[in-house]
Amino acid sequence: MRSAKPLTTIGVLAVSALLLSGCSGTAETPTATDVDLRMTVWTSNEDQLAMFDSIADEYMADHPEVASVTFDPLPFEDYTTTLTTQVAGGKAPDLAWILENAAPDFVASGALAPIQETLENTKGYEFDDLNEAATALWKADGELVAYPFSTSPFVMFANDDLLKAAGQPTAAELQAQGKWNWEGVSEVGAAVNAATGKAGFVIRDFDYTTWDNLASVWMGWGAAPWSEDGASCTFDSPEMADAFAFLHDAAFVKKSMPGPGTTADFFAGDAAFTVTQISRASLLPDAGFAFDLAPLPEGPEGSYSMVGQAGIGVMAQGENTQVAAEFLAFFSNPENSEKLAQYFPPARDSQLNVDTLAAANPVLTAEQIENVVVPGIATGVVRPGHTDSAEIGQKVRAALDAIWTPDADIPAVLSSVCKAVDPLLEK
Repeated sequence: MRSAKPLTTIGVLAVSALLLSGCSGTAETPTATDVDLRMTVWTSNEDQLAMFDSIADEYMADHPEVASVTFDPLPFEDYTTTLTTQVAGGKAPDLAWILENAAPDFVASGALAPIQETLENTKGYEFDDLNEAATALWKADGELVAYPFSTSPFVMFANDDLLKAAGQPTAAELQAQGKWNWEGVSEVGAAVNAATGKAGFVIRDFDYTTWDNLASVWMGWGAAPWSEDGASCTFDSPEMADAFAFLHDAAFVKKSMPGPGTTADFFAGDAAFTVTQISRASLLPDAGFAFDLAPLPEGPEGSYSMVGQAGIGVMAQGENTQVAAEFLAFFSNPENSEKLAQYFPPARDSQLNVDTLAAANPVLTAEQIENVVVPGIATGVVRPGHTDSAEIGQKVRAALDAIWTPDADIPAVLSSVCKAVDPLLEK
């Protein structure tokens, strides 16, 4: 617990940028001895942390100057706030996972040290193998400042056992019938709820708070929260209004989606469908039901793909930037990237293939990987991001709260969102 009031993300990073003016980055930072590295992460999964530890142990065996590498899990729901509070308090980690929606702040502020020279000069790294689209979000003035360690497509998992128990078609049957679209999923989800009391479809990790996860739905309507240049709000567009009308109807009329205050865990068998990232496939072996994997359902604008991305950056305020960059080069080299692909789809072109991804994800079939995972990575776009992401996110969430009532005036609520965020977008 902390008694100090956390700064907003942009405030913290602006301070960081001022403190870092004149810093030369990783290339000129002297190598230290007896270094203790710390990397903040948001996973507390024991298997994932054990993999990280094994990679770190292998590195330390050949690098006696590194005394320890600690992977420090922070709660996902307030990860960015906690990280930026550490930076503001002079306790920045050496390395950190960065969410894609916070990338514009971290990249633009100078809070991340340049790493490209270190990666390029590391023997066997194969820097040119990094996917150009995957690295685009993590560059400042053309220089890579974070490694995109995970480019995970959003997909739809289906509980075929629950669908059959409710007398409904499976995911594959819906696709064969030409009904793999949001209206079809909602119709089937409503029938599942009526027959079993369980949920139809769930947007995992949304919980009526994490509003940008709804991008996995509204993209099907061709909607976006702001213009491509980020200068003006488009929450009040007809496309966004139609998307929210669909969600509102699913929650309050059809009951195909859990309403506010109701939770349903797909992986515990509580829902017929869930939208989540492919990395959640690791939860399926313990689920105890027959499942299928499908791309996101089509919307009125047709098919589309969305990816969640995360980068690993070297914090420029850290005490050991060069050592941290060298460890990152080892952590993300081709061999370790292939290991990490079990949980975190890689950013290397040579590894975006069925053989690599199937070996790393044995719970999925080669057909599922070829038809869903690989195209999702290749064509997916990231969730919306913007500088001042923490403050904008808070404003959007507060304004959207009014939409989650049975008699909400959807266009009016979305208009109020734009009134709240337009001044921030115009900065």
